This record gives sequence, C-alpha cells and structure tokens, in this order.
Amino acid sequence: MSQEQILSSDGIPLEESLKKAERKNKLKAFFLVGPLLLFLLITFVFPIGDMLFRSVDDRMITKMLPNTFKALETWDGEELPSEEVYKAFYDDFYPLAMAKKSGKLYQRLNYEKSGFSSGLKKTNRKIKKFEKANYKEQFMKTHKIWRKVEYWTALKNTAPNWSYAKYLKGLDLKFDEDRNIVQQDEDRRIHKILWMRTLNVAFWVTVFCFILAYPISHLLATLPMKYSNLLMICVLLPFWTSLLVRTSSWMVLLQQQGPVNDLIVWLGLAADDNRPELMYNVIGTFVAMTQILLPFMVLPLYSVMKTISPSLMRAGKSLGGTPLISFIKIYFPLTIPGIGAGCLLVFILAIGYYITPALVGGASGSLISNTIAYHMKSSLDWAFASALGTMLLVGVLAIYWVYNKLVGIDNIKLG
Repeated sequence: MSQEQILSSDGIPLEESLKKAERKNKLKAFFLVGPLLLFLLITFVFPIGDMLFRSVDDRMITKMLPNTFKALETWDGEELPSEEVYKAFYDDFYPLAMAKKSGKLYQRLNYEKSGFSSGLKKTNRKIKKFEKANYKEQFMKTHKIWRKVEYWTALKNTAPNWSYAKYLKGLDLKFDEDRNIVQQDEDRRIHKILWMRTLNVAFWVTVFCFILAYPISHLLATLPMKYSNLLMICVLLPFWTSLLVRTSSWMVLLQQQGPVNDLIVWLGLAADDNRPELMYNVIGTFVAMTQILLPFMVLPLYSVMKTISPSLMRAGKSLGGTPLISFIKIYFPLTIPGIGAGCLLVFILAIGYYITPALVGGASGSLISNTIAYHMKSSLDWAFASALGTMLLVGVLAIYWVYNKLVGIDNIKLG
C-alpha cells in the first residue's frame, strides 16, 4: 500500500513546498551579501587579477612589430639579420614613427637592453628620408645599434607573449642572449638589497612596537576605568590625525636643527657642531614607523590582557612564586594570542609601508614599496611594478602561512 503524500495548506506536496522555501531563503541570502561580494570583486579580486596579468603580459612589442618577429623566426642569431628582416622592421616602424606612437616601444626595448631608446629616437627622426631599397645599409648608417647582433638578439628575445622576466628582474636576475638565467650586472643589483632592507625594517619595527606596547597595554588593563579611558584616548589620538601630517611632524622633530637634536646637545650626548643625522636614513624610518604603528600592537594586547583575571597572579604569588616567576609562568603565556595578533598585524603593515619611508627615510631608508611607486608613477614600467607587487603579496601570504603552521591562526585574538 503506497504511503499517502502530505500536502501543504495550498495543496502543493510538502516536500516540494519546503524545497521551494529553501531556494527562496538562499536567494534572499545571496541578494543580501551580493553588494558586499560585488564590492570585493571590484576593489580586491579584479585589481589583483589585473596585477598578475600585467606582470607576465609581454605582447606589446609583438603587436607593434608583427612583421619583424615573423622575419626573425628564421634568423640564426650568429650574424646580422638579412635585408628581409630590416625591410620588415621598416614596414612596422615607419607607420609608428609617422603616427608618433613609438614612444612605448623606446621605453620597453630600453628595459631589455640599454641603448635602444637613443637608437630608436634617432631612427625615428631619419626614417622619413629612407629610400625604398637597401634598408639594411640605411639602418646601419642611422645608428650603431643596427650594426650590433646583441641588439637584434635582445629584440628577438621579446617575442614570447608571456614572460616571467619581470620577476627575475625583481630578484636581480635576467635572461642572457641564450635565454639562460644569470645575475644582473653588479652595478644594477639593487632589488635584493631592497627586499632585505624591507624585511629588516618590518622586523625591527615590530620588535620596537612590542617592547613599547606591552607595558602600555598592561597599564591600560590594570588601571581604574577613568584613568585607563584617558590613556586609551592618548593611544588612539594618532588615528584622528592624517598619516601625512604625522610623518611631516617627525620630519620637523628629527631634522638636525630640530627639537630632538637640540635635546641631545643640551644633555651633552653630542656636540653642537656634530649633531647626529636622524633624518633621511633608516633611523628616521624606525622612529616614525614605530610611533605610527604602535596602536596596532597596543589594541590586540590590551583586548587580551583585559580578559586575564588579576586573581591568577595573586594565586601564583600565594603558591610561592615571585612576581617575576608568576609573570613568566602565568601572565605572559596568557597574552601570547594578543602578541601573535599584534606582531602579525604590525609586520604585515610595515612590510608594505610607503609614505613614511619616502618622506623620512630618504634613499638609504626607502623600501620595496617605494620602488613599486616609482615604477608606477615615474618610469611607467607597470609590468615590473605589478611583478614586484605580486612578489610582495606572495611574501605576505607566505608569512601568514608560516605563522599558521608555527603558532596557529586560531590562537590569534583581536578582541
């Protein structure tokens, strides 16, 4: 005997009615989170995807010089190309020169090999007078780059549409003429130094913030409410001031004729004619970044310390422990989740800092973020800036992964 089907009040089978209601609830939930999802896609996912795409996209030259690359496919790279290759380059370059659209070509090829820019500019001025024959001879008379095999090799090496050359450049490596990975020339090895300096500054700023924030957080957690609220306002006060204003203030304080140097001279720690240089170096970067990032260490520590009962320390002392032993055995381990959260937060913020090192650090205090900004705004090498940005992002994710393996993200407490 078949089981009787249960119907809802409107005559629809109950199971079907429940599925319909569930779909409706899921649809409502999707529309509720839809704006947030769209916001994340527009402001986070798409920019990161575009950055990854730009860092490996190398199609610009192949689009601008299609005939040249087709002609270079049969070139062996041993001697100068044939007349056919020079004619193909003329067919590609002449329309660009007439339309004044060859500027990006100068820039991109000069990244590949120094000297391309000046050679192409001179060729651009003289190509209008070229005769419709003997292209090889005319190019070779125009500039010396057309008489050297290595420039044609460098041009041919840009043929792949996708390349990780920018990532190699970010590690002071490059492709040689045979497409082997080699180190950059010694006078151009700057990026490894910048990476190490960035990690060094981020590490020590995190250490300084921890040393200063721990006693401040403990004081906030143990003082009576009316005093702790006042002290908390002092901690949060920098958030009410523009980052640029705070950094500019440190520039005034740390300059050689500034208040800090005046105090050092007054205390007799340095002679007036031998004032220490606290600006435009790593010292200025340490001082300014530590002060600016200090609240990001204080708040996680305070939120954890506030939950620790004072009776635990009293119990430790009553069991024979000295204040120091009670602190090491009881109090400090309980604050580790706050320490982990604060250190991770400060380190990740410090590793990508830009404004403060640019204004206070000078050339010797600049970090990798300043190099990214330079290539975005000045050199306009967006592909290289994207590669450096991707490497920085991967580095941060690697630090997060290592922290999760060693300590565990579940042990982090922000409040």
